[in-house]
Amino acid sequence: MKLEEQVRFVRGIGPKKAELLQKLGIVTLEDAIQCYPRGYEDRTHIVPIAHLADGEKQCIHAVVGAQPKTAHIRKGMDVTRCTVYDTSGSIPLRFFNNRYAAAALEVGKEYAFYGKVQAEGRAFVMLAPEFEPVGADNKTGRIVPIYPLTAGLHQKDLYRVTEAALQAVPADYPDFLPEKIRKPQGLPPLAEALAHIHRPQNMEQAQQARHRMVFEELFLLSCGMRLLRSRRAGQSGVQLRDLSLHAFYRALPFSLTAAQQRAIEACTMDIAAGKPLSRLIQGDVGSGKTMVAAALCYLAARNGRQAVIMAPTELLAQQHIQTMQPLFEKLGISCGLLTGSMGARQKRETLQAMESGEIAIVIATHAVLSDNVSFHDLAVAVVDEQHRFGVSQRASLTAKGENVHLLVMSATPIPRTLALLIYGDLDVSIIDELPPGRQKIKTYAVGEKTRPRIDRFIDNQCAEGGQVYVVCPLVEDSELTDTARNSAESTAERLSRILPHRTVGLVHGRTKAAERERIMADFAAGNIDILVSTTVIEVGVNVPNATLMVVENGDCFGLSQLHQLRGRVGRGKRQSFCIFYGADKGEEARERLRTLVQTSDGFAIAQKDLEMRGAGDFFGTRQHGLPPMKMADLAGDTRLLEQAQQAANVLLADDPDCSNAPLLRAKVQKLFDQCGDGGLN
Repeated sequence: MKLEEQVRFVRGIGPKKAELLQKLGIVTLEDAIQCYPRGYEDRTHIVPIAHLADGEKQCIHAVVGAQPKTAHIRKGMDVTRCTVYDTSGSIPLRFFNNRYAAAALEVGKEYAFYGKVQAEGRAFVMLAPEFEPVGADNKTGRIVPIYPLTAGLHQKDLYRVTEAALQAVPADYPDFLPEKIRKPQGLPPLAEALAHIHRPQNMEQAQQARHRMVFEELFLLSCGMRLLRSRRAGQSGVQLRDLSLHAFYRALPFSLTAAQQRAIEACTMDIAAGKPLSRLIQGDVGSGKTMVAAALCYLAARNGRQAVIMAPTELLAQQHIQTMQPLFEKLGISCGLLTGSMGARQKRETLQAMESGEIAIVIATHAVLSDNVSFHDLAVAVVDEQHRFGVSQRASLTAKGENVHLLVMSATPIPRTLALLIYGDLDVSIIDELPPGRQKIKTYAVGEKTRPRIDRFIDNQCAEGGQVYVVCPLVEDSELTDTARNSAESTAERLSRILPHRTVGLVHGRTKAAERERIMADFAAGNIDILVSTTVIEVGVNVPNATLMVVENGDCFGLSQLHQLRGRVGRGKRQSFCIFYGADKGEEARERLRTLVQTSDGFAIAQKDLEMRGAGDFFGTRQHGLPPMKMADLAGDTRLLEQAQQAANVLLADDPDCSNAPLLRAKVQKLFDQCGDGGLN
């Protein structure tokens, strides 16, 4: 067979299993060869029965001591038991619904058994072991790859298709990694690495092959991101000749921080250089990213052009208009709002004013992406809370003008190395200081025993004129798991019962959009004392009067998400507090929450979150348009990531468009085509 042939023609597969394999992305043998094991079982190490460890999968050589016996214990469940022994001791075996074992095992014969060992009282039992005569070395005596599966498939199915794929790899299989990159890194050729990752003779071979595949993925990713960035090199951005910001700074009722000024200066330098601005501004909640956006919008209007700020929610868009409109009116600049819930007449008038150029600065939700929305002369686009929008939405917004300058803002701190990856075509600026006057939020991690005390504290904060957020992981009790004990609905009901003199509001993802906006607006206006919600308030309205954030089941959230939630308070002049429940959920939960108690540095928290949860959970499924990784762990493989980035920089410095490495270029293109956002073209 050849690599381009479909796996349905592999013996033992057929059409039905081919459909299941397709769910894993395996259609051809070439797909199969790129479906790498998620781990290995070392069945070469033989353990004496006396030295077996509880909870481990282990291999023993033992003699069957008595005829296996099968008992019917309940409907649909038969259990076969027998005892085996070696020179160090004996252990009972237990098989479930496996009559083959009863017939196949012969008394007095020695077999290799591989299975999970489990403690029962003071003794051990081995559960459902695989077995074969000693020396057969089919199921034991070797390193066994463990592949990802889907319902209906078994390891033997993946073994069959990968075995067929390995047989189809030609001797002269081309390696797309240039030799000058591969050799200094000590990486094996591709054909050798494929053989060793699927059928390693020992764990060292498996590790070396994994090292090659991880480097390869990170190298391809780094090359692709460099190529994305290089696309801008030959482009020219919208010309904004007047880059003076003196009037803008004079109109502000406060002074900007040095970090804000540096970010604005980086933007203006990009524009002055004549290239399209394409920059990410990262900073904690409340660090003043909006004023950087306002400065850029001012420059567009000052030059007779238009600007748009796209926010993820109507409430946030309204907050921006309330903040910016008075500032821009003072500067003689028109400012308008465009949201999906606007009445037909109001929307029509706004669209006409945008198209004619009457409105210079538009604050909008994703409604601005509609085909019927057009601008007179769009020069600047700002995307707020970038993690709520995909790469394609970002591209749709900039397509509303020609060579539009793009600024994206994110309050989700990401370590710089990773930020350069996931925002591959953007430059990165970091606002690493808060405006003066912002007090540090006092943070505590607590357990259930403190609940009466926390309830009193909630009441006291309201009595002193403050307001309280209470965030729950789930909406209703029917969704609850062992780890999440308090739903938003039951928490709101409980607080209303024990604090009848306080006004309690409830908002969650199932609340209709208009109702959610109304409740949030009531909270912002001070009409609600305690707002119980799910994480829909993670990106929400600015409520300076909110002084306390309580998070139920803090162990159910990522650290970066908890840090985001904490940023909802501490926006006024009064001391604010944040309390996370979950410190009584075990050592790991305590350690995670301790990070938040000890630091308010969003980047330190993000790094810890990345280390503890891994990149998949940290970024979310297919977020940011980043190509999917099969082997690499962006959290654990950071050193290899840096090496891959350096190697990509060296290669592309000599060959900027990979024209001298067509196989590499094609591989990078294929990887980025999987993003669904236009790839590298």
